[in-house]
Amino acid sequence: MTSFGWQILAALVLGLVLGGIAMQLGPDAEGNPNGLHATLATIGDSYVKLLRAAVVPLIFTAIVSSIVGLRKVTNAARLAGQTLLWFAITALISVTIGIALGVLFQPGSAASQTELKPEDPSSVGTWWNFLIGLVPANFLGLGVSGGVDAESGALDASASFNVLQIIVISAAVGIAALKIGEKAEPFIKLTESALAIIQKVLWWIIRVAPIGTIGLIGNAVAEYGWNKMGSLTWFVAVLYLGLALVLFVVYPVLVKTHGLSIKQYFSGVWPAVQLGFVSRSSIGTLPLTQRVTERNLGVPRGYASFAVPLGATTKMDGCAAVYPAVAAIFIAQFFGIDLTIVQYLLIVIVSVVGSAATAGTTGATVMLTLTLSTLGLPLEGVGLLLAVDPIIDMGRTAVNVAGQALVPAIVAKREGILDESLYNAPRKGQAFDNTDVETEADLTDDTASGPSADEIKDPEPAGSR
Repeated sequence: MTSFGWQILAALVLGLVLGGIAMQLGPDAEGNPNGLHATLATIGDSYVKLLRAAVVPLIFTAIVSSIVGLRKVTNAARLAGQTLLWFAITALISVTIGIALGVLFQPGSAASQTELKPEDPSSVGTWWNFLIGLVPANFLGLGVSGGVDAESGALDASASFNVLQIIVISAAVGIAALKIGEKAEPFIKLTESALAIIQKVLWWIIRVAPIGTIGLIGNAVAEYGWNKMGSLTWFVAVLYLGLALVLFVVYPVLVKTHGLSIKQYFSGVWPAVQLGFVSRSSIGTLPLTQRVTERNLGVPRGYASFAVPLGATTKMDGCAAVYPAVAAIFIAQFFGIDLTIVQYLLIVIVSVVGSAATAGTTGATVMLTLTLSTLGLPLEGVGLLLAVDPIIDMGRTAVNVAGQALVPAIVAKREGILDESLYNAPRKGQAFDNTDVETEADLTDDTASGPSADEIKDPEPAGSR
């Protein structure tokens, strides 16, 4: 029971059981959720809030540190170009698989005969909103939305952060620090120290992920019930088939064609994949993804510190490629709309170009609405999939994380900077460890800094290897 992986598995089962009990109890006398349902919802919401609280400082410090880290890497422009190219290549392959499965298995045709009801999405992504969203309204990317209750006249407002704007601000600050040079060294050291602190705090949040999983899964069952979730079983099965093909077929083929061991890739990246599955956030998994990319896959730190944070915000084979392809075809079939070849091509273009719209958080809904608006499909179709979103979001994020570690390893191998002795080393110890940060800082980036897998010992396990 001390294994993180078994804790998560137990949490999934317990969440399903408690959710089923809450559903059977039904609402109270006033029509409100019963005590168990309300407790599960509170636990799930609280865990998501904890993750989101760490997003803004983590994105800022990670991106700034990654950009200034390029000063230690030779041929940085070529590495950046190769990284973006392979992001696009894997996204293209992934969205093609999603389209093929959607057309072949017709998941929306069967669902059209069920009780599913369309609902308007809570957030909508369009190309125009995406473009204007890149322009920061303020340094924090902070916005406030609200409304007035028609009956009471009370004002209801809430603050939110625009992650895209934070990315733009962070990139600008990082580039400026890189250009200034020596005068920016105190700021760079402060940012790197802040990043290490934030990663440690985030790790504490991650350790309570099993409790959050119970709440998220249990609330989904109690909220939507077995009938609604059961009517989407075929959709979930098709989507997970697509995710499995990407993770267990496409990625291994790419690994093998570059002369690397498939077994070593999976054993190295699995702790991050496992955590991505639970946290449902690429940004939340970022510290562990970067650690396994450096320590297990042998990618030099100077390059990994750039490629992995970039991937955590833009590299989304699960959320931005497979999912919108299958979901858009599902919605079209549900409403009886026949897609044209041009519309299929638009799905491909949106997936390859618009990945940044997901912004590394649980924002696949934004990517789906962006796809639907581009195709001219009903946006209320997004509501059809809400019942199973927590379940499918786990698989989507796991694939995202696996790809975010894969591309840096491939590019490093192609550029001759991959430490293959570290890549092929036995997997021992723990992947996440902050006790040796000072030691790592003294090592050179040209030799894939950080201790070998044999040297890593941490009382806080990151999961089964």
